[in-house]
Amino acid sequence: MFPSLLPSLVEQLTESTSIALAQNIKVKAISTPLRSQPLQTTYIYQGSGGIPILLLHGFDSSVFEFRRLLPFFVDQHQTWAVDLLGFGLTERDPQIPINPQNITLHLYSFWKKLINQPVVLVGTSMGGAAAIDFTLSYPEAVQSLVLVDSAGIGQGPIIGKFLIPPFDRWATNFLRNPQVRQGISETAYFDKQFASEDARICAALHLEHPNWSQALISFTKSGGYGSYKNQLSQIQQPTLIIWGENDKILGIKDAAKFQQFLPQSQIKWIPNCGHVPHLEQPQMTAEIMLNFIAKF
Repeated sequence: MFPSLLPSLVEQLTESTSIALAQNIKVKAISTPLRSQPLQTTYIYQGSGGIPILLLHGFDSSVFEFRRLLPFFVDQHQTWAVDLLGFGLTERDPQIPINPQNITLHLYSFWKKLINQPVVLVGTSMGGAAAIDFTLSYPEAVQSLVLVDSAGIGQGPIIGKFLIPPFDRWATNFLRNPQVRQGISETAYFDKQFASEDARICAALHLEHPNWSQALISFTKSGGYGSYKNQLSQIQQPTLIIWGENDKILGIKDAAKFQQFLPQSQIKWIPNCGHVPHLEQPQMTAEIMLNFIAKF
């Protein structure tokens, strides 16, 4: 019923969109400049026709983040979602540092191998910063950009550069704690009922994947994604900024800053919504995106 790469916890999923996504997860060996052997990369591909849409998830997350959004696209567009290097169920090689540069190299290799035409690049939270970095690095691969409650204006977490054993392991064990993860989930939503048991399982499926802790430590020590404020003017692609009016994770001030620095941008606010509009208000979020895409 489910691909063998998924842990047994997947059997406890109850929401139809979560089950459907789990059943359709694929894995592909992607050759990259990062090592001589390909990297086993997990992704979702559904739909056909139209401009390709490529979805990038947030920090310590996976393609499961798009379980409620994907169904609204597949009738009109070929839609992809990929587990970024160091995250989700994509292979984690301890010899490959997890940093923005390598994440972008891996993402470009994935795009070149499986898509190889300009995409509507959608990034949520940290995935927004990854989308910005990718667009700056490979503008020819991006037709338009969608940033959903995106990182990339403020500086990255400085503390990560100073993590030393055993505190690095303590930090990741803290993040693995179910109560901690549940608290983060509840903070992400405006309506706390969305922080359900099914949502908890979706957010935990990658935790037992090999080298989860090492990759998270590596990424945090790299400094993660910092501010792209001084580079945003280089992005000439039309950009849609979607933001939850009640975002308690990043707040709401960065939305206006993105619009200020991105030359061809517009903002759409999602009412009664927190940090994850694609999970809390998926139909409204999808309709806004589709209306934006239809203009090009």
